[in-house]
Amino acid sequence: MPRLSVRRLITTALVAAIGLFALPSFAKDDYRIAWSIYVGWMPWSYAAESGIVDKWASKYGITIDVVQFNDYIESINQYTVGAFDGCTMTNMDALTIPAAGGVDSTALIVGDFSNGNDGIVLKGADKSISDLRGQNVNLVELSVSHYLLARALTGAGMTERDLTVVNTSDADIVAAFATDDVTSVVTWNPLLAEVQAMPEVSPVFDSSMIPGEIIDMLVVNTEALEDPRFAKALVGAWYETMAVMAATDMAAVDAKTHMATASGTDLPGYDAQLAATQMFFEPAPAVEFVQSSALAETMTNVAEFSFAHGLLGEGAPGPEFIGIELPNGDILGSESNVKLRFDATYMQMAADGEI
Repeated sequence: MPRLSVRRLITTALVAAIGLFALPSFAKDDYRIAWSIYVGWMPWSYAAESGIVDKWASKYGITIDVVQFNDYIESINQYTVGAFDGCTMTNMDALTIPAAGGVDSTALIVGDFSNGNDGIVLKGADKSISDLRGQNVNLVELSVSHYLLARALTGAGMTERDLTVVNTSDADIVAAFATDDVTSVVTWNPLLAEVQAMPEVSPVFDSSMIPGEIIDMLVVNTEALEDPRFAKALVGAWYETMAVMAATDMAAVDAKTHMATASGTDLPGYDAQLAATQMFFEPAPAVEFVQSSALAETMTNVAEFSFAHGLLGEGAPGPEFIGIELPNGDILGSESNVKLRFDATYMQMAADGEI
C-alpha cells in the first residue's frame, strides 16, 4: 500500500517556513479532508460520490470537501502545512510527518489495520527470515515496509546490520524482483500479491504476524475538534459507509465495486485486499482496539524505530521526544510536546448511537 514515510525534511522545512500562518482557522463552516488510494481508505471515495458525506455535513450545517490525492505523501504534506483539516495516513506516518513537523494531530477514526497486506518475500523454496542474513533487501526505505522488516528481524534475533536495505520505489519493486539481481523484497498489496504469484518464492513474514501495528486512520488537526460538528459529520459518514460495505445485499456489492474500480482493480481483487485487512466495520471494535494496552506497546515500537532512523525531527534526543496521548489520557513520551493523540470520543458516540 502506498504509505511511505519519506520527504520529512521537505515537510519540516515547509512548516518552519510558513509557521503559524499555515494553520487553518477553525471558526468556519467549510472543511477539507484528503485521502489517497488504499483498500482501507477507498470508502471515502464512495462516501463522497454517493452523497453520504454531503448528507452528514448538511446535518451539522457545514460543508466537507473530500479530495483524492494520487501521491500519498503529498496528501500528508498538504495537511501538514495547513491546506487540509484532515488526511488519511498510517500511525507511523502520523507520528513522523505532521507530529514531527509540529502539527498537533488527532486520530479521529481508526478504520483498520493491515492483517497480511504487507509482507516479506524471498526467492527460493522453504526460505525463512534467517535467510535474509547477508542479503540485499529491496523496499521503500523509511516506509511501513521498512518498519515491518525491522519487526521481523527483531523476532528472529537479527538487526538491520545483518543485511543491506536497498531503497526501491514502489513503482519499480515488482519489476526489480523479476530480475536475477534481486533476491528479496518487502512490499504491500496489490504489489505483494504480484510478487507472491511468481514461481519459486517464499513468503516469510507478513503484517498478520504483528497484528494491530500498521494502523490506517483518518487524522485531523486537533484544533478542528474544537468544532464538534466536523468530527460528528465525518464519523457519521464513515460508519454509514461501513454499514453499506458490511451488508450482503446488492448495495454492498455496488459500493465495493465502486471502490474497486476507483482503486484500479475489480471486485475480486478488492475483496482479496479486504481479506488481508482487519476492517472495523462497526465503531465498538475500533474503540476497544484504541483503548487496549496493545496500542501503547505498538506506538512505543513505532517511536523507537522512527528515532533510530532519524524520523522524529532534527535534534530529537530520543524516541520520547514527541508525546503521544492515548484515549485514557496517558502520555507516551514528552508531556510538554504532545503532538499525536488517539481519541475514541466520537467513535464511542457512534457506538452509542449519539452521532
